[in-house]
Amino acid sequence: MRTAEFLTIGEAAVLMRFPRWRVLDLCARGLLPYVSVGSQRRVRRSDVEALIHPVLDREQTEQLWLHRAVAAKLAADPAAVLAAAAINLRRLRDLHPAGPEWMWLDRWDVLLDAGVSTVIDALTSPADYAVRLRSASPFAGVLSEAERRAALHALAESRREQARPLRLDTLARVMRAV
Repeated sequence: MRTAEFLTIGEAAVLMRFPRWRVLDLCARGLLPYVSVGSQRRVRRSDVEALIHPVLDREQTEQLWLHRAVAAKLAADPAAVLAAAAINLRRLRDLHPAGPEWMWLDRWDVLLDAGVSTVIDALTSPADYAVRLRSASPFAGVLSEAERRAALHALAESRREQARPLRLDTLARVMRAV
């Protein structure tokens, strides 16, 4: 698995200019996806670059989190989720017989035939290509409303964890300025 696509924790730390423990903490908190190779962890270069240069707006971030939940369902029951995606893909083709969406539907068609791991990569990657691909997602209806709400709640919780509390003196200065 040692390819340019995957980095060791040390390599990721060098790219991010963080200590190794900080990268491990990001992995443990679920903010940086990783795979285990023996006793070591590997992270995708695209995930590290997305943390260095975040390019996702709010809607794209929500789509990413929802598609990560779809990826979990796909891993648990690949046949059912891929069948639902194939049905949705046919419906989308009927709705959009021509236009820019057609290109992305063709790409989803190829991905669905390529196998579960390829689809999971497209569902969970923050790379620009995957963001565009998810905008024409054939996975509508795969998540129940409760699962959808749970994924969005987890996103909100992660944002709260990342928010930095204001120091008391800074808060006082802000309040005086208002």
